[in-house]
Amino acid sequence: MTRGNDAQVIVIGAGHNGLICAAYLARSGHDVLLLEARAGVGGLASTVSDLGARFNICNCDHNMIRANPLLDELDLTSFGLSYLEPEPSFVNMLWSGTDPWLSFYDVDRTLAGLAKTRPDQVANYRNYLEVALPVAELLVEVAAVTPSAPQLISSVMRKRANGASTLLRWSRSSAIDVMRSFFTDDTMIMPGISVGPTVWGAPPNAKGTGLAAAGYAMRHTVHTGRPIGGSGALTDAVCDAYVAAGGIVQCGSRVETLLVENTKAVGVVLDSGEQLRSDLIIAACDPRIVLGEWITGESKRARPTTAKWRNKPVLDGYESKIDAVVSALPRYTALERIADQFEGDDPLEPTSVIAPSFDEVMEAHALLGVGEVAERPTLLVNFPSVLDESMRTAEGHHIMSLEALFTPYAVTGGWPSSNEPMRWMTKWAELVQPGFLDHVINWRAMTPDRYESEFEMHRGHTPSYSGSPVDALFGLNKELTRYDAPIDGLMLTGAGTYPGAGVWGASGRNAAAAAVKKLRRR
Repeated sequence: MTRGNDAQVIVIGAGHNGLICAAYLARSGHDVLLLEARAGVGGLASTVSDLGARFNICNCDHNMIRANPLLDELDLTSFGLSYLEPEPSFVNMLWSGTDPWLSFYDVDRTLAGLAKTRPDQVANYRNYLEVALPVAELLVEVAAVTPSAPQLISSVMRKRANGASTLLRWSRSSAIDVMRSFFTDDTMIMPGISVGPTVWGAPPNAKGTGLAAAGYAMRHTVHTGRPIGGSGALTDAVCDAYVAAGGIVQCGSRVETLLVENTKAVGVVLDSGEQLRSDLIIAACDPRIVLGEWITGESKRARPTTAKWRNKPVLDGYESKIDAVVSALPRYTALERIADQFEGDDPLEPTSVIAPSFDEVMEAHALLGVGEVAERPTLLVNFPSVLDESMRTAEGHHIMSLEALFTPYAVTGGWPSSNEPMRWMTKWAELVQPGFLDHVINWRAMTPDRYESEFEMHRGHTPSYSGSPVDALFGLNKELTRYDAPIDGLMLTGAGTYPGAGVWGASGRNAAAAAVKKLRRR
């Protein structure tokens, strides 16, 4: 550490990737200071208290991170992290009311259910898995390899040649085209679209969204799990591991800009005016803000990259979430027709995907641009307290989570006076037994404006890396795939960098590995 520095490394942003990056660096013996604008850590992976209950800020299902070595490498079980596994992992429905189908971790159990409700799709699903499982397995392996080591990635891709060729082809295709190449039934197609390009904010016919088609296969590759105590139990465990390794967390510290001297980032300036200096800064936040707004006095070499980011359009958030406390649980009327497939498992343990038709999704995407929400939005609904009793309130009440897509940042008339959230809940209630809404004790709506004001998300938008693993292999968009900013002393991590949004943790782990090498060279 340079004499007079406040820390050897400053990490900005205590979401799960920032925490993971900081924890690896601290455990490697480096002096790390983690800055967080909010009063607590965890970001969108956190669990918060409100309405006399605890709610996950985003969906509580963890998938890819459970295949990441970081859970063992950071020894998170010793810091209290433990997972429960819902079975089935997903209930797949359409608004149209056709019989749902269930996704189990076990392939045979999934196929057995399809044989009862959609016998004409069993062969299609088998054909799909034959092609998609190698892709899912390859994605898991590649995400665990630091992309700054291309020979390792290319080795993995050679080992799984079939998966690699399909991955390349799908990464250039649209999700709807890939799905339609396997399935003839929208009930098989649209739930996959709902947790693929719809969650990413993209229309299903957009080129480059084809890897979303690996989603069903991923459910058979990595067991979906939920941390006991809520999604935030993960980030709490990582934070505890970081502090135990000597790291320091400083919450309530909002970074306004970088401190740049002689075209090198040497520190940060907080909104209080305080300056903190370090040898290396790692920003686990929106790359557009960091590269487009925080950098001044950059070198001539850096100007093309910073100019590119300054000229990028400002994107709006498109996701909302209703959290509710309920005195009784609902019954999906459609699930009563396939009750035998649960084999004693509670139908409310998994997340239910309620998907519109393809035309409705395309209409929803168009309406987003004019400040309106579709009549039947895409919904992801679960009751975390059914699987995890620790999520019940002190009075023993259950909690409900209902995510709605696409919901504009600038809704017509403004969110404070909008009746939209109540409309979504009322519309969803048509799928369950009559009178369920009478059991809603209290509820709140997290809309894009609240994500902006409470979670530092500009216009409610979550940045997400949209490139492919091929970009990472060849180092395209170096600042996102190699985590190396075009100005000395600055690196990036977070959802805006490879491999992207969702609870993966690979970005934080990979950025830490690259940072350790950089610090050793110094």
